[in-house]
Amino acid sequence: MIAGLLRATPAELKCYLGKLMRLGILVLLCALHLLGQAGQHVRSVRVTVLSTMLADAGIGEWGFSALVEADGRRILFDTGARPDTVLKNAREMGVDLANVTELILTHSHADHTGGFITLRRELAKTNPAALSRTHVGKGIFLSRVSPAGTEGNIMIDARKQYEASGGAFSEHAKAEEIFPGAWLTGPIPRKFPERNWTMNGKSGTLRMPDGSTAEDTLPEDQSLVFDTDRGLVILSGCAHAGIINTIDYARHSVREAPTVAAIGGFHLFESDDDHLKWTGKSCVNSDSRACWARIAPASKRFTVCASSPGSTAEPVWWVQSVPVSI
Repeated sequence: MIAGLLRATPAELKCYLGKLMRLGILVLLCALHLLGQAGQHVRSVRVTVLSTMLADAGIGEWGFSALVEADGRRILFDTGARPDTVLKNAREMGVDLANVTELILTHSHADHTGGFITLRRELAKTNPAALSRTHVGKGIFLSRVSPAGTEGNIMIDARKQYEASGGAFSEHAKAEEIFPGAWLTGPIPRKFPERNWTMNGKSGTLRMPDGSTAEDTLPEDQSLVFDTDRGLVILSGCAHAGIINTIDYARHSVREAPTVAAIGGFHLFESDDDHLKWTGKSCVNSDSRACWARIAPASKRFTVCASSPGSTAEPVWWVQSVPVSI
């Protein structure tokens, strides 16, 4: 190579040096990008519950919604069941949602999406950008066949209303970082047979684009994952994909790290004791520090599914505001 350079004409030498310089700049940029990625950890997380079935104040309902605050970023996570539950509870708690521009919908069920359009309309009166970007998992707009044979997916009509209001969807088909250190899983692979999508032992029915039907496994189910310097913090809506599948996928798609906390709905109220024991053992085996479940009063047998040795986590049913110490 050196001999070739010595024989090169000035024009050839200039061309070669130009290519070498461009390659060096490219390598430097890649190195800086990787260094930046490696340092992107969330430093603080607070989860304020705005809709759930247990409420010391405000309105309780069979549903879920929470305001998530991480390093100064605020994002709404699901919207409850009734159209105005989250609005009323937020006002009573002194929580201003008008400056929250992003929303995550974990799946299509009405107890997590019931307040969607009302929240967008009411908050947009104060701030047109309020909830103007909604993150969903691929599959949320698939047709669902109701028992009467009619359309059972409320998100199909909600999509038209939301987009007409100026809102836009971001549809996630895989795990993606939505801001530094915060990841959405997108649809979660069902590695373990948790089958957490049934209600009263029954599944719904999907109507596929080609007209065929299939079991509704809630393929769009997604969770929010925070990558902290101590490990992962996972927030789930119902974990219809299975909380162990969720933890496993988070560790493989975000970072192979301990789970500092898994918080939210795990959809375990129909589970028998063997499945609960398996879930708890699997939490421990996944190096989870603590798993909090959002549960109904009838499910007292399951509060904390796992707490690893040395953890200071105390069993809880649900608390209105969860500051996650990281």
